Amino acid sequence: MSVAKVLEIICEGRTIEEAINAGLKEVSKTVSNIKHVDIDHIHAHVKENQVTSFRVIAKISFVVER
Repeated sequence: MSVAKVLEIICEGRTIEEAINAGLKEVSKTVSNIKHVDIDHIHAHVKENQVTSFRVIAKISFVVER
């Protein structure tokens, strides 16, 4: 039987994909066996009527090794 754990993170980038990848890159420095990312919320930062960046709230699932 395997056990999974979930981390909730907030990450930011110029695009949604960049934000998710930045979060995954940072988490992968200390966590292995990452299997899944669920996106809870996407926020767009606006300056002078233009979207300047995105902030993503994500849940990262990984398998716990024994």
